[in-house]
Amino acid sequence: MIPHRLSMLSAALLCSVATPTVLLAQPVAAAAAQDIRQSVALTSGWGFQMGDSAGPPQGNSTWQPVEVPHSWNRIGSYLPGSPAATTLNRPIDQTQGIGWYKLTLPAANMSGSQRLWLEFEAASRTAEVWLNGQRLGSHAGGFSAFRFDATSAYRPGGSNILLVKVDNRSPETKGVQPTLPLAGDFFVHGGLYRPVKMIVTQAAHFAMLDHGGSGVYAQTRAIDNGRAAISIMSRIRNDAKRAVRGAVIIRFVDKDGKDVARQVSPIHMGARADGEARIDLTIDKAHLWQGTADPYLYTMVAEFRDAKGALLDSVSQPFGVRTMALDPDRGFLLNGNVLALHGVGLHQDSGKDGWALSEGDIEAMVSTIHEMGANTIRLTHYQHGPVVHALADRLGLILWDEIPLVTAWTLSPDETEAPKAVVDNARQQLVEMIRQNYNHPSVAVWGIANEVDFGPNRPDFIGKAVSEVPDPRGLLTDLNALAKAEDRIRPTVLANCCENNGMPGVPDVSGITDGLGVNRYMGWYYGKADDFSSVLDDLHRKHAGQPLALTEYGAGGATSQHSDDPEGGPINASGRDQPEEYQAWLHERVWPQVKAKSYLWGSWLWNSFDFATKVRKEGDSIDINTKGLATYDGAIRKDAWWYYRVNWSARPAVQIAGKRYVDRAYGVTDIKVYSNAPETELLVNGTSIGTMRACAFATCVWPGVRLSEGQNRIEARARFTNGMQSDSADWTAGRDAADTFRIDSGAILAAPDATHRFGSDAFFEGGTPGTADTRKNRYAPFQSAAITGTANRDQAATYRSGDFAYRIPARPGRYTVVLHFVEPSAERSKRVFDVAINGKTVLAGFDVAATAGGTLKAITRSLPAIAGKEGIMIAFKPKVGQAIVSALEIVPVAAARQ
Repeated sequence: MIPHRLSMLSAALLCSVATPTVLLAQPVAAAAAQDIRQSVALTSGWGFQMGDSAGPPQGNSTWQPVEVPHSWNRIGSYLPGSPAATTLNRPIDQTQGIGWYKLTLPAANMSGSQRLWLEFEAASRTAEVWLNGQRLGSHAGGFSAFRFDATSAYRPGGSNILLVKVDNRSPETKGVQPTLPLAGDFFVHGGLYRPVKMIVTQAAHFAMLDHGGSGVYAQTRAIDNGRAAISIMSRIRNDAKRAVRGAVIIRFVDKDGKDVARQVSPIHMGARADGEARIDLTIDKAHLWQGTADPYLYTMVAEFRDAKGALLDSVSQPFGVRTMALDPDRGFLLNGNVLALHGVGLHQDSGKDGWALSEGDIEAMVSTIHEMGANTIRLTHYQHGPVVHALADRLGLILWDEIPLVTAWTLSPDETEAPKAVVDNARQQLVEMIRQNYNHPSVAVWGIANEVDFGPNRPDFIGKAVSEVPDPRGLLTDLNALAKAEDRIRPTVLANCCENNGMPGVPDVSGITDGLGVNRYMGWYYGKADDFSSVLDDLHRKHAGQPLALTEYGAGGATSQHSDDPEGGPINASGRDQPEEYQAWLHERVWPQVKAKSYLWGSWLWNSFDFATKVRKEGDSIDINTKGLATYDGAIRKDAWWYYRVNWSARPAVQIAGKRYVDRAYGVTDIKVYSNAPETELLVNGTSIGTMRACAFATCVWPGVRLSEGQNRIEARARFTNGMQSDSADWTAGRDAADTFRIDSGAILAAPDATHRFGSDAFFEGGTPGTADTRKNRYAPFQSAAITGTANRDQAATYRSGDFAYRIPARPGRYTVVLHFVEPSAERSKRVFDVAINGKTVLAGFDVAATAGGTLKAITRSLPAIAGKEGIMIAFKPKVGQAIVSALEIVPVAAARQ
């Protein structure tokens, strides 16, 4: 039985970065690693072309010059008219195939018994490498680093031609090596999309072929009164023809360049042999790595010297001292103190360059997340590179790392167990992830799987349905044991999708790993946004001994789509209706519930940025998942980003919500401002609407603000103790919108109308939105109902039903009220209701089906109304079944005559 309560000392880890990066300042002590090792980035001079397994086409004219990092894929676009489309303009290439890379290596400064290595930080999905026609090896897995010994193939003084075959074909393709992921709601880009290096070492060196790791691994055995007891294990390889005697020396250096600890371990290695050196030492008065509050980093310097003291190899790595633990009731503990983890999921994906991200690209993405106030990132759904880990170390961000075991682990519909090739690849990628990231202080947990518990309910858009439902628990148990063997310290975790979620035949994958994550989409794919509190409490009670985290929640948000009331209609999670306002509304409803759950050891919303996938045509995009808080290229921060910015960060901020909704459908609207100021004032056209103080969850709402016809200047002034910040927006209310109310009932987005401007459902009290359109399941697109008697089918299809009313904020005067009706399904006499205007019944015993002559036939009724100072109240009172209306028009009599 795995113990779920991990002591803080047993979860302690001294951490380092296997590959130094320019983003982290290195103390002087780190220079030794550069002096003894020669490292050359192979960035320029590459040729690239698509080909097949037999090899690249012959002839130099077919090679396209490229620089590495490089990917041939560019996936996803926004529809014309979307603000996001203006900054994302590049050709689309969805090719899943074989790409060939060719490079003439620069001369290596080698002598004697020195060794030449080629290091690839990643190649997707699989890679095969030749130097001067000699095959160096292959690698299966598109996310981890790998190295090859190129010494024997290298020609000193001659031309050295490097050839690399990279293959990102789907594992479902016949003859393709089964490499994880086998499925998933993201696109696997192809190419040498992370840096490639040429490295020269001495014949005796820290292990270069240790699954891409640094060869040096450290952890904290105990911290007592500020004294950190540290154990370091070094793996060493002697490729020389003779034995070597020497010593491994470990030093820890503070930011002032002072050694704070030093220890030596003698070592004797035979010719062409492997060895290990184990060292225990202590750091007195250790300066702890405290997350975002104080992410202090030492430098660990590991040196391998011969018996005469000559330096043979050296590795220098930033290093943080900290303890971490998961507790089922208290949550996440950093250095013994409770730390509420709140953050985002992240794909290594950018609209401009796909997966071929520069260090600057990655730094900009992490900066957007850090500025928002997140203190943790879930690196999904595969191993991310060294740059994001180094940034997290430096900024104090807590990381969840995971392998790409996503959704599927079998290759054919009738398999009930994972094939050996899939198991072997999962084990390989897990070991690589752990060894390459073992020393990062930011890494808290090892994730072994995501959403492998669909059972028979797998959505069509993320993989083929299975005829025999495989059980993932055997594979998960094996991977969990492997992770614990590799790292006794860090907890193991996985994320499930479907437990207690109303799906039949779901396997229970809880209890296998130390911690449990749950991906839940109430208010989006199913359920209601207000269900989170009860759902999480139920899961906490069910798994009382296992630490629980919320690993995904969220909604899509299209920056070109806008709703007058996000509660006005059903969302279309698999279709086009995904307004930005709904995404913000859902997060506003969910976050207070999540924040109140002190037992959660972490929460990660989905997702930080929009990202590429070949399975979606949603919102205002094609092949993009729009759940990001920022657009695919990061150019636009959606309203939901600002909601978290003012809630998660103490740094002053103010932002008017709905700024992109410029051309307003109604002349009366609620105005929402995100502000973490003690007080915030709203002005419209220079006139103060009022000041709000200490708004709940930093969200201030001024209800029923009347706009003037034409352009309106909206300004929010936030007064902080150190001064004022302001934000502004320009909105327009057209002549028709200023005094007329045309409402598309039950619609979260108003259907376009050839004659008039309608707004989405708004000003309602009670009732439930619905549609006459149907779909076969929660993930399927809607099928349009055939409605007659109307020129606007889409408007007629949606409705509000139940016992409800509309309170229209019309100016005093005479109006004509036009009511639009369609009976979606009820037979005659099965739906009967009254309609009253300002308390007077104007339609008694109204039966839409009887009046229209059947279902799916549109009819209208025009009625007079007088608005007083309270406007117009239109009430729908059921007598049999539920009342219903598809659209309303409230038009001033003068305007109606025109």
